[in-house]
Amino acid sequence: MDFKKSNQIAILGSGNIGLSLAKGLAQSGLYPASSITLTRRNIEALDEYKFQGFQVSADNVSASAQADIIVLAVLPQQLNQVLDQIAGQIDVSKHLIISVISGVSCEDIRNRLKKDVQVVRVMPNTAIAIKQSMTCISVGNASQENIELVKNIFNTVGICVVINEELMTSATALCACGIAFFLRSIRAASQGGVEVGFHAGEALKMAAQTAKGAADLLLQLASHPEHEIDKVTSPKGCTIAGLNEMEHNGFSSAMIKGIKLSAQKAGELYDKD
Repeated sequence: MDFKKSNQIAILGSGNIGLSLAKGLAQSGLYPASSITLTRRNIEALDEYKFQGFQVSADNVSASAQADIIVLAVLPQQLNQVLDQIAGQIDVSKHLIISVISGVSCEDIRNRLKKDVQVVRVMPNTAIAIKQSMTCISVGNASQENIELVKNIFNTVGICVVINEELMTSATALCACGIAFFLRSIRAASQGGVEVGFHAGEALKMAAQTAKGAADLLLQLASHPEHEIDKVTSPKGCTIAGLNEMEHNGFSSAMIKGIKLSAQKAGELYDKD
């Protein structure tokens, strides 16, 4: 299979991740909106996207039949029903399936479809809508050409890495759930800013830009967090005092425990039966 821009993409399950992916792909220019079909039971919720040029449908079967690339973006609890719906339309010589569903392996999908279709498992996060996703990719039986295709798709909307599939639930916790964790930390920082005298809007802007700067230091300089922390901590200084107070109250421990619990929950979301 050699996929090109002219091929059709069906995103089954246009919730937050599905819509973020569609917007990111269209904004990147890799695929025009007209080549992307969005499905949802409540199709009226997609009126805005229809106006933007996307195809919209409430029919997963028809959308899958007309597509070359099928993106599964439904809830884990809905997956079996959707796979049963579209199984008759799947052509192993034509289709590539990309799954963004937490806790579902490539083998789970092939077993449910009872077809040896090529499947790539992907875990983006909602920052894909602004082309800043951290996306993890793992492969079932996909060809190298299709792996490169998926990497090209997701590299246009952020950064992607290929990992072993056994680590995908962990990636869900660190990268997909992680968006919420880091947002909550920014929210907490902004509340601290209000406590020390700033208006809420000012504090949020200052906290968010500071967080962005911290992340860019690590990404652009390939630096380690502790190395950058050492640059702003001095003996008996205010930074180390604040850091130590946070650690005394369990800051790092709480983040680690939260990621571990999210990873555990991510592995329990899909019922294979």
